[in-house]
Formats: sequence, structure tokens, C-alpha cells
Amino acid sequence: MKKKKVSDSVTVNRRAHYDYQLGEELVCGMSLSGPQVRLIRDHHVQLKGSYVTIRDNELWLYGLTLGAEQTSNIRLLATKKQIAALARAKVDGSTIVPVKLLGGDRHIKLVIAVGKGKKKYDKRETIKKRDIERGRF
Repeated sequence: MKKKKVSDSVTVNRRAHYDYQLGEELVCGMSLSGPQVRLIRDHHVQLKGSYVTIRDNELWLYGLTLGAEQTSNIRLLATKKQIAALARAKVDGSTIVPVKLLGGDRHIKLVIAVGKGKKKYDKRETIKKRDIERGRF
């Protein structure tokens, strides 16, 4: 029997690039149960509206939509050094944004980035640049 080929990128949070000025990215593992893994591999997942926080020196993902229900929390796997760097960034006023969910052959990973929220005029500038690149104006 042929193995089902899973694409490298399961889902992308497009809204993150629009709402935040993203900095460096970090790839984290996820602590998932069996049914959650199946839903992610079948592409029944949405990152829209999800966010990452640091609680008890651990990274937690909130608001991930799997199938028809919204999961409460998923623990992310990162080293203590990485978590400390993210905590320092949060103190400076940045936020941790989930950007992309990777579901390769064996492991499911989450790409997170440190981001600063954009103001309304920054968002309009982004739309303007995108329209100019597309050749609309």
C-alpha cells in the first residue's frame, strides 16, 4: 500500500503577517494526543485566532481550532534558552505569534515568531505596497 504524502506546510496563519511586524522565527514541537494528530494530518486545523503564552516556564498554544471544536491548550516543546529569549521579548512589549504548522512525514511542528503589533496606518501601507507590486496602480 502506498503511503499518503503529507505536504510540508499544513496551514499558514496569513493574518499574522498582516497584523504583526514579525521578527525571528522558532520551530517548536507540540505535545499532542492521537486524535489531534489525525485531525492535523487530515488538514482539519486553523491557526486563525490562536496565540502563544508562557506559563510556568513552558510555552502554551491557545485557540487552535481542530475539526469543529476549539482546543483549550497545547503545550509546545522548546528548550529553556529559547523560552527565556521569548520571555525577554515579551517583556519588551512584543508578542509570540503562531505563523505556520508543519506536518512532515513523522513530526508535527509549529513555527512561531516574535512580533510587534502594527498600527492601522502600517496596515494600510502594507496593502498599498502589495497593490503596487501586483501592478494594480
